[in-house]
Amino acid sequence: MKKLENVEQYKEIIQDKVVLLFSADWCPDCRFIEPFLPEIEETYNEFTFYYVNRDQFIDLCIELDVFGIPSFIAYAEGNELGRFVSKDRKTQDEIEQFLNGL
Repeated sequence: MKKLENVEQYKEIIQDKVVLLFSADWCPDCRFIEPFLPEIEETYNEFTFYYVNRDQFIDLCIELDVFGIPSFIAYAEGNELGRFVSKDRKTQDEIEQFLNGL
């Protein structure tokens, strides 16, 4: 998974098919999904996945109404395709259902 480096990069990458994972190192629910993220990335390889550190990009999170983590927002051609945003722990099945619905 790639890491978002700056807001300018965010503006560029959303022109492609991307899934942004909003997360933080201190978040236990974020650590819970880590073991199965590589499998999800491989299965949904039409998307490029980016890790967005919530603490580093708090202003972007506010702008995008991401107030709970882990959360996902998918984009293509600069448009939001869908979002799975909440503070709740997410299972592999729930994440795959979200991606299947895009």
